[in-house]
Amino acid sequence: MRYLFALLLTALLASPALAHQCPTLISQIDRQLETLSLDPELREDVLALRDEGDVYHRQGKHSEAVQVLNEALELLKEAARTPS
Repeated sequence: MRYLFALLLTALLASPALAHQCPTLISQIDRQLETLSLDPELREDVLALRDEGDVYHRQGKHSEAVQVLNEALELLKEAARTPS
C-alpha cells in the first residue's frame, strides 16, 4: 500500500514539472526551425510533431507531450549534424 501511495504522489508531483517543460521545448523547436535550413518534408515532420506535442500539452498529457517534442528536437539535431 505504501508503494502505491508513493507512486501516486510521485506522479502528482511530476506532472506540474513536465507541464512547465512543454512550452520550453516548443520554443526550442521554433527557434531551431527559424535558423536551420531544412528540406520541406523534414520541416513538415518536425512541425507535425511540434503541433502534436502542443495538443498533448493543452490536454494535460504532459509526459506524452515531452516525448513527442523530444522526437522533434532529435530530428532537428540530426538535420543540423548532416551537411546540406
